[in-house]
Amino acid sequence: MMVKQHMLFTLYSICGIVLKDILAVSALRDNRIELVRATSQELTISISEVTLADEGMYTCSLFTMPVKTAKAFLTVLGMPKKPEINGLTKPVMEGDQITLTCVTSGSKPAADVRWFKNEKEVKGAKEVNASGKTFTVKSSLQLQVNRHDDGVAYTCRVDHMALTATHEETTQVLEVHYAPYVEIKHSIPAPLEGQYLKLECVPHGNPSPDPVLWTKDGGELPDLDRVIVEGRELTFMALNKTDNGTYRCEATNHLGTSHAEYKLVVKDAPTTSSPSTTSPAPTLPDTTGPLDSKHLNSAVTGNRDPNALPGPPDHALIGGIVAVVVFATLCLIIVLGRYLARHKGTYLTNEAKGADDAPDADTAIINADGNHAHAEEKKEYFI
Repeated sequence: MMVKQHMLFTLYSICGIVLKDILAVSALRDNRIELVRATSQELTISISEVTLADEGMYTCSLFTMPVKTAKAFLTVLGMPKKPEINGLTKPVMEGDQITLTCVTSGSKPAADVRWFKNEKEVKGAKEVNASGKTFTVKSSLQLQVNRHDDGVAYTCRVDHMALTATHEETTQVLEVHYAPYVEIKHSIPAPLEGQYLKLECVPHGNPSPDPVLWTKDGGELPDLDRVIVEGRELTFMALNKTDNGTYRCEATNHLGTSHAEYKLVVKDAPTTSSPSTTSPAPTLPDTTGPLDSKHLNSAVTGNRDPNALPGPPDHALIGGIVAVVVFATLCLIIVLGRYLARHKGTYLTNEAKGADDAPDADTAIINADGNHAHAEEKKEYFI
């Protein structure tokens, strides 16, 4: 196996010859081997298109008395070939069990083979076989295929000391066919009368199950002027109670059929009442909590804090004032009444002034004009 295009091999001597495996000088008589430099201190040869056969012990001999020699062992690395993945057929059916095998040959020493599932390493079963001076490495990976493996990339990577800058790898992507399954997505969670509603049928399957079929309560969709079907979407422009029912979406491919259902219940739209003209009952302030110094100072001195926000009216204070006013009014009425009763003047009618001595009313009137002296005796007092 050729690992380098050109290699220099140098042994130091005063004068001598380079031999391989203590063979004759003819062993170096190869068109790929050239003498690069020969001095009293150095003897350099060049080997081009190196192969595994060039590996071995090289000897430089110095023809002196006695003969002196120097030896060096040349190790040639075997480059691994690009790996191949076997055992994959496309497409794979859901539920099948497959075995992926990665093979690389020509490595020396044996290469390291690893598996990756979408860049995440997974463990495989490794097997190494010798073939002359090189090795063939095989790694197997067993899989129970399901729908989640569709589109997953499996990579076989080869690492070796001869691959200093990079590594060799091969990738295969699984194509898994499986029966469809369906889900329905809705635009609003609780539809109300008059609202806009969109139902989307989302089928999953390989091959893709397209188109889909919409039905209502086991029959065709009613009122297609108001209910719009566009591909996988079912749209209600303005909901009403006649739209209530069970809507079904069905999808099919060559592996099977699946469906999903959505039960639509349209609720009444909330009614908006006219705003109330009565103001809500005010909430009495909480007087049980501690007062801060700012409010306490305002209550004692009667000074209002200019930075304080206006609070709700003090209804207890207003009630106290009203009670005091009512009480004062009642007291005033009682006192005025007693005053009027005590100072009410006497009254004497013309009929009463002479009534005691007159035989009739006319006589009493006549007598009343002349009997003013007796008026003091006719006074009445109301206490």
